[in-house]
Amino acid sequence: MTLPDARMAASAIGADTLTVDAAFDRYEAIRPRLPEAGAGGQAGPAPDLLSVADDYDGFLFDSFGVLNVGETAIAGAAECLEALRREGKLIRILTNAASYTSKAALEKYRRLGLEVAPDEVVSSRDVTFAHLDSAATGLRWGAIAAEGDVFEDASDADIFDLLDPGADWEDADGIIFMSSARWTPELQERLVAEISRRPRPVVVGNPDLVAPRESGLTIEPGYWAHDLQDRTGVEPRLFGKPYPEAFTIACKGIAPGRYAMIGDTLHTDILGGQAAGLDTILVTDHGLFAGRDAGRYVRASGIVPDIVMRSI
Repeated sequence: MTLPDARMAASAIGADTLTVDAAFDRYEAIRPRLPEAGAGGQAGPAPDLLSVADDYDGFLFDSFGVLNVGETAIAGAAECLEALRREGKLIRILTNAASYTSKAALEKYRRLGLEVAPDEVVSSRDVTFAHLDSAATGLRWGAIAAEGDVFEDASDADIFDLLDPGADWEDADGIIFMSSARWTPELQERLVAEISRRPRPVVVGNPDLVAPRESGLTIEPGYWAHDLQDRTGVEPRLFGKPYPEAFTIACKGIAPGRYAMIGDTLHTDILGGQAAGLDTILVTDHGLFAGRDAGRYVRASGIVPDIVMRSI
């Protein structure tokens, strides 16, 4: 699928969801923009995570497609986390969800019945705000964010809601894209025109192209960011998996040992984990490849995890 074809695929379905094949093709099209993966694995099968837990000192979990699908916890996820803690395994949840603060993320996990400690969650939102000055300093940022986001966790960064009805896009020295919940193709056209007319730094807090939810694969900020780059030539800074800053923060302070990244997506979780020097585990039943032959996509991409399992 060419880049214009990928945009047409999104428009044809209302820019709310994307098919698995269209998402995979788009990930492959942007592959040169992603980190280079480390050595691949053998894609050895395993029945569940506890069956291989003795081989590892700890695990980095993706959230969507591994622990939950949208607002629904995956069966057995809570029990798996509890069992790993009893065995003394380190747990980190490394999520590309940038729509809400770490406090709100903890509240969500607890609503889902997942007992998670504050220091066990690292979101791409955290990574983005920690590195905002590395993208540009002293700017007023216009944020594409979820409704009601007040950016209280962004330290002293100057951020306003670009989608507020009274917002003036001219006031934005840079654009920070955190959520696609309110984004539309029409707004994308406006952003492309704005950036073409007046190039500005663009920072993206969620590199995912899609996310698995109850209704299907919703289109996420990374999808729109790469479309913006294709059409304007402005290269955004993306923070979160598969980019290294996310793994650096997630692994900060942990003891040397053998760790594995667990995810449902080859081009973010698995590729990013390999690039960070971690073992990788692909979960197939709940996320991007639910109901499909994940092996076909592994072979097509050449991104080969160490272990493949249906669910944790």
